[in-house]
Amino acid sequence: MIKAEAKERIAKLRQEIDRYRYQYHVLNKLEISEGALDALKHELYNLEAENPELIIPDSPTQRVAGEPAKGFKKVQHQTRMLSLEDVFSEQEAEEWLARIKKLDSRADEDGLFAEVKMDGLACSLVYENGTLTLGATRGDGTIGEDVTMNVRTIEAIPLKLRQPASKEIASFITKHHQNIDHKKVERFLENQTGRFEVRGEIYMTRSGLKELNKKLKKGGEPELANPRNAAAGGLRQLDPKIAAQRKLTFFPWQLVADIGLKFQSQEDELLSLLGFPTNPYNKLCKKISDVKKVMDKIGKDRDTLDYQIDGVVVSINNNKRFADLGIVGKTPRGSVAWKFAAEQGTTIVRDIKVSVGRTGVLTPVAVMDPVQLAGTTVTHATLHNQDEIERLGLKIGDTVIVEKAGDVIPKIVQVLPRLRTGKEKKFKMPEKCPICGSDVKRKQGEVAVVCSNPRCFAQEMASLSHFVSRQAFDIRGLGEKIIETFLQEGIISEPADLFHLQPGDFGGLEGFGEVSSNKIVKEIQAHRQIPLDRFIYALGIRHVGFETAVLLSRHFKSLDKLCNASLQDLDEIDGVGEVMAQAIIDYFNDKEQSKRLDNLLTFVAVGRGTNDAVRGPLTGTSWVFTGSLDSMSRDQAKEKVRVLGADVSESVSKKTSFVVVGSDPGSKAEKAKKLGVEILTEKQFLSKLK
Repeated sequence: MIKAEAKERIAKLRQEIDRYRYQYHVLNKLEISEGALDALKHELYNLEAENPELIIPDSPTQRVAGEPAKGFKKVQHQTRMLSLEDVFSEQEAEEWLARIKKLDSRADEDGLFAEVKMDGLACSLVYENGTLTLGATRGDGTIGEDVTMNVRTIEAIPLKLRQPASKEIASFITKHHQNIDHKKVERFLENQTGRFEVRGEIYMTRSGLKELNKKLKKGGEPELANPRNAAAGGLRQLDPKIAAQRKLTFFPWQLVADIGLKFQSQEDELLSLLGFPTNPYNKLCKKISDVKKVMDKIGKDRDTLDYQIDGVVVSINNNKRFADLGIVGKTPRGSVAWKFAAEQGTTIVRDIKVSVGRTGVLTPVAVMDPVQLAGTTVTHATLHNQDEIERLGLKIGDTVIVEKAGDVIPKIVQVLPRLRTGKEKKFKMPEKCPICGSDVKRKQGEVAVVCSNPRCFAQEMASLSHFVSRQAFDIRGLGEKIIETFLQEGIISEPADLFHLQPGDFGGLEGFGEVSSNKIVKEIQAHRQIPLDRFIYALGIRHVGFETAVLLSRHFKSLDKLCNASLQDLDEIDGVGEVMAQAIIDYFNDKEQSKRLDNLLTFVAVGRGTNDAVRGPLTGTSWVFTGSLDSMSRDQAKEKVRVLGADVSESVSKKTSFVVVGSDPGSKAEKAKKLGVEILTEKQFLSKLK
């Protein structure tokens, strides 16, 4: 074939393969067999191999190209990729809408757009002049990772935006003439110039996972637990050829570009014109009761779908009103994720192991037969303490009901004693630490059993893992196994040692080459500056969680003032009780901890605290949550009051305004009664939020 003929044939093949891709992924039909389509792709591949000068970046053959990457570059999103507030019932969805309408009484006059909430990974796709130039993970919402090479392997994502026919453009504009800037829309569809960003969910189908696991099993490799994990692993492969084997796919859920659309419901139709698949369950609704019908429909079909979903995203349909409603923290006011109710299953508790945490607390953990909950395999559930085990009446060998709602840690909610065989055994907390063999103790008035050895290996490891965690120093790449190795080899013994590390200190260890050693040291050195609240949290002071760290940071403004604070100073802070205050005093008065702190401060610069509290209708109130809530997690409940201006505390004091009590509350409920603090049930809490 002469060069001119090859060029013409290649152009035709690309055009037809792209057309068939659109038919298959967007229209859910294919005029030819998949075998025939594969043959066309093979012909194109051979022609391009013979004429490499004719290869272009957006050719269908270039979905998998290039050598494996050495790592993922960080990229900054042009606008933040936000999280969503969760609701779990029609009542909560109505309450969300009522709050919105207080800010804009006409917010829903153009309807509510309901979209299927895929259980996958959020991704941003950037097109320049119609060609895909960047695929990035959500990351922390502001900074993501460049996974363009892997995104290119996903056939559901067009490498070049589809050019709609003139008739299609005219039909779209005529249909939506009153609701769009038709000149702007027409200009974009005809020219596709400039920057165009689409955000959506990358996922793996259930059938795709089944096929992949067959291959893994055949090759003697471990099978993958669920489609979401498989998709996450696929998207973060450094070799795009491996990513391509996962056969991932994509549904868009947001268009980040001003091209003249006035309503979110029109985005699906326009994205479809441009070559993206859209979910057929997505629907424009007039009111919450209509959204409930969408929830009921997909809930009924949920188990038959070839992909995992966890609910519906409900948004104000009018884009301008949506934008005007603004953002609170990391969540837009104009959207909410309506999730399916908690998922439950039954299993058998085979053993109860005891773990030792960073503060020395011994925690019993149930080891169970594997049970599938909310798309994940669950084998462990925390039992918190001996009192909780006795409250449940749990014995080793019992059949139990386990619950998992959203991202909440699995929990045993009930024992089924009628299924006992008589072989079940009672459990008793050990009198010696299972790690170091030291005596354990239980302080008066507390339920926790604590190892008496402050240098217990388990405590050291958990403390260092806490130190590098995301809400603390956020040092990536230092997992528990690496920290355990460093401790066992004597490379580190305290947090300050991390900042003293050089690649040669551990480069000879198994699994640590020159590249990985340099990468870890570089990552550690990049975190030598830290805000005060995160630093306080990183210290791992007993009873001081992140909420309290924020309160301490706002109150004292500097680390020096906190270090020298008296019990009276701490007592002035709403949310810091006597036990917590004493724990803070004990920490800074401990000679060993003081020495470690001084060592750490030779490497780390700690910022000053700022008073950046949100102002709102609950400003001036302090809330404590205890027990399990049915409609949401405790973290979600805390966020609800925090965005309304309230302070959230982890302990009850005489300055606490409200204590919200769920099922299985701890000692905080009793303390609230003694202090005369107003106690709210979950129903009363939801009512007060209105």
